[in-house]
Amino acid sequence: MNKWKKIKLGDFSTVQGGYAFKSTEFIKNEIPIIRIGNLNGDTVDLDYNICYPQDFWDKNDAYRIKIGDILIAMSGATVGKIGRYIYNEPALLNQRVGLIRINENKGISNYIYQYVKSSLFLNQIQQLSFGCAQPNISAKNIENISIPLPPLQTQKQIAKTLDTAAELLAMRKQQLAELDNLNKSTFYDMFGDPVTNKKGWEIRRIMDIAKVETGSTPGRNNINYYDEGVVPWIKTGEISNGYILRAEEKISKTALKETNCKVFPHNTILVAMYGQGKTRGQAGMLKIEAATNQACAAILPSDLYISEFLFRQLEIKYEDLRELGRGGNQQNLNLSIVKDFKIIVPSLTFQSQFAEIVTKIEEQKALVKKAIDETQYLFDSLMSEYFE
Repeated sequence: MNKWKKIKLGDFSTVQGGYAFKSTEFIKNEIPIIRIGNLNGDTVDLDYNICYPQDFWDKNDAYRIKIGDILIAMSGATVGKIGRYIYNEPALLNQRVGLIRINENKGISNYIYQYVKSSLFLNQIQQLSFGCAQPNISAKNIENISIPLPPLQTQKQIAKTLDTAAELLAMRKQQLAELDNLNKSTFYDMFGDPVTNKKGWEIRRIMDIAKVETGSTPGRNNINYYDEGVVPWIKTGEISNGYILRAEEKISKTALKETNCKVFPHNTILVAMYGQGKTRGQAGMLKIEAATNQACAAILPSDLYISEFLFRQLEIKYEDLRELGRGGNQQNLNLSIVKDFKIIVPSLTFQSQFAEIVTKIEEQKALVKKAIDETQYLFDSLMSEYFE
C-alpha cells in the first residue's frame, strides 16, 4: 500500500455538515432526519418519528441525502462513527452529521466506504477531533485527510473482497437475529401474550415466587476494594437482554466483607433499575456467579419458577416494566416496583418444556456467534492487510 499515491478526500468528494433542525418542529411520517443516533456503523437506520415537513425538502436541496452517501458522526463520544445511506427514500442531514459524497470519476465509492470503515481512518478522525468536553471534527478536517488511492482496478478488487466478507458477516448476524426472534415466537406460541394473558394463566407478583435483592458499589476511594479483584461485579450498562458471561470490573473479597455487596448465583435474573437510553428495565441472566451494584435488581433462582422462563417473559414485558419508573429528570425503577411486578405463572412442567427448547436455540446461537467472530476476524485481517 505504501507505493500507492495519496490524495486528499476533498479532492474527489464533497464533504459537508447538516442543518440545525429545531426539535420543536419535528413531526412524524414525512421526511426523516438522519442524526448521529441513526448511524449504526454499516448502514443508516430510518426513523419516521423524527421528521421534517416535505416543504423543507422541496426548498433545501443542500441537505438532501442521496443513495450511496457516506455519513459520519462529527461530534460526541462516537465521533467518526459512520453509516452508508442505501435507500431510495428521501432523507435530511442533521447538524453534526457529516456527508461524504464521492465523485465516481475519481474514486470508487465502495473502496472509499471500506477505507473510512478502517481503524486507520478512524484514528485520523480521532486525532483531528478537538474540543474539551466533547470531541468535534469539521468538514474541512475531513476533506484534508489523505487516503491511499491505488489504480481503479485494484480499488475494485479490494472493494469486492471486503464487500463479500461484509455480506457474509451481515448474513450471519441476521441468522443470530432470527434465532433471537425464535425464542420470542416460541414463548408466544406456548404462552400467548403475557400482557393480555388471553390463555388465562395464573398471575402473581415476582416477590411471590422469588427473593429480590440488590447489590452495592464499594467505595472508589478504597483501592483495596478493586485492586486484584477476583469477584465479577456487574453494572446496569452490562445488562442488555441476554446471558451475562463476564464483567467489565471485578472487586476484591475484602469488598465483599466490608460492604453490602454479595455474590448472586448462576441463573439469577438481573433487572436494570437505573440507566440512560434503553438500559432501564432491561433484563439479563447470570451465567456466572457475580456481585452487582445497587442499580441492579437481582431475582434469585427458586423452586417456584424456571429462571429461563421468567427471564424471557421479562424481555417481552420490557416496555411495561420500564414505564413504571418514577423520578424527576431521569425516571428510575426501584426494588419495590420490581417485586410487585405482575407476571404469568404457568405450571413448572410447561415452563421446563419451554426452557428445554430455548436451550437448544441458545446452542445454535452459540455456533452462529462463533461463526460471526471468525468472520469478523477475517474481515479485520483483510482491512489490516489493505489499509494499515
